[in-house]
Amino acid sequence: MHRAPSRALLRALNPSTGSLICRRCLGTASSLRRNAELQSTTTRNETPQPLRKQIKEETRARKEAKRSQKSDLTSKDPRLEKWELTVGIEIHAELSTAHKLFSSAQTSLSATPNTHVAPFDAALPGTQPTFQAATLLPALRAALALNCHIQRKSSFDRKHYFWWDQPNGYQITQYYEPFAKNGRITLYKHDDIDPDDGDEITIGIKQIQMEQDTAKTVAQPPTTQLLDFNRVSHPLIEIITLPQIHSPKTAAALVRKIQAILKAVNANTTGMEMGGLRADVNVSVRDKYAQAGSATLEYAGVKGLGQRTEIKNLSSFKAVEDAIIAERERQISVLEAGGIIEGETRGWALGSTETKRLRGKEGEVDYRYMPDPDLGAVIIGDDLLIHLRDNMPMLPDESIKLLTEDPKYGLTIKDARTMVALDDGNRLDYFLETFAILDETLDKQHSARAKLGKTVANWVLHDIPTSLAATDGVFPYTALSNGNSTAPILADILLHMLRNEITTPTARHLLSILSEDPPRHIADVIDAESLRLIQMTDEEYEILAQAVVDSSDDMDAVSPSERRRH
Repeated sequence: MHRAPSRALLRALNPSTGSLICRRCLGTASSLRRNAELQSTTTRNETPQPLRKQIKEETRARKEAKRSQKSDLTSKDPRLEKWELTVGIEIHAELSTAHKLFSSAQTSLSATPNTHVAPFDAALPGTQPTFQAATLLPALRAALALNCHIQRKSSFDRKHYFWWDQPNGYQITQYYEPFAKNGRITLYKHDDIDPDDGDEITIGIKQIQMEQDTAKTVAQPPTTQLLDFNRVSHPLIEIITLPQIHSPKTAAALVRKIQAILKAVNANTTGMEMGGLRADVNVSVRDKYAQAGSATLEYAGVKGLGQRTEIKNLSSFKAVEDAIIAERERQISVLEAGGIIEGETRGWALGSTETKRLRGKEGEVDYRYMPDPDLGAVIIGDDLLIHLRDNMPMLPDESIKLLTEDPKYGLTIKDARTMVALDDGNRLDYFLETFAILDETLDKQHSARAKLGKTVANWVLHDIPTSLAATDGVFPYTALSNGNSTAPILADILLHMLRNEITTPTARHLLSILSEDPPRHIADVIDAESLRLIQMTDEEYEILAQAVVDSSDDMDAVSPSERRRH
């Protein structure tokens, strides 16, 4: 059995450090003797530095060096005193729906290629689109969460262009009458915006429109391109922001927050990392000190813009930030050399240092927008909007406010933000479920209740990932294959620990059970492996202490009276 040693006695046994060692960790007296031998190598006039303090100082020094290096890398280019960057973003997000936008074929992310294809998806002659009304629901949740005005009547248009991934030769989208307009999103300091933007910044959303996705192209070098039509007509929303962003860092923060919002309201299938969300960025720079009346451009009421270029299909937050920086630097260099910026579409490859021209930028006339004659108007009733508003899930900002301001949880802004951002919201759900079980089960007067939220957060954010990564375990933030959550198992482990029935190292050891399917009962494992912590009698303490004292050479120089005093 694992017995709890006396705090006072153990400090007396190791007076130089005052560290606490439990009986299991104490091992034999030889470990203390090695400690004593190590300490004896220091001079009598030199106080040995505790290992924990040494590690902290080394970690602090590394952080300072890293911070200094990062400051050098991100220091502002002096040219930015003259040139202003402006960015607008178009975000394409796959909607979380069971069926496609204009056919009854099922949506699929990883099915065998070309197994979910309706006749209309393949553009077979004579086929017509049939709007699937259910696809509108996640789109409306997204628009409401982004504070948009919902158009009671919207319609679909054809956007003509010819490419092998678009079998019809046009894409069905909403150009003239989108279903949502005039939204806004507010970013705060904790969203990791650029410091120059202050504590918060609000970015306008011009419109949100529904549209169909294209086929997926799978390259087969050197010249073959395979097409998977499963993705054709997957429902998308395109979120178009106003060009009101002036920092690459804030641009990345905006995409990150929109992804979190879409996931919170169950509107998006997966995040950028899994291909469920892509971003196009429109970048321009202008001379801040140009003479009044000089030629400038305008977009959606935002005036004084330079010629923009569009960077397509960015698939990570880092790519958004890095591509904007690279294009900003390119445009400034071109303008300072006396050149002009051409309207064009450019590409970005991960790890690149510059954007690459893809093609000249098409204007609206090139797309030949026209109302789709095969689709009627979409009419949205007030009763549906009221129902969606009344049943809107908690948004990320509300979650962060709850975790930091409710004394029941009491998390720091850093931990709350991390909790909300990780694992597409699954980490937050796991934390809340574990906390609720402990809050209901733990004794009402237990001293651990005062910091219960922080305790559970530390385990969910730090201990579980560290322990399971060391054992190649699977993070259990989603249900096991049998559909059951592992939150009750974690709560059981922590309950044993908070009741002093097991030690903290033992609790970490038990975390490996979370990745088992099916998991074993915690109490059975504790008893089978003799992990339960029981109190020792005074006589057992004295025998243990005397054995350690007798085996330590350094204690021979200490008088009996000093031994008793310690």
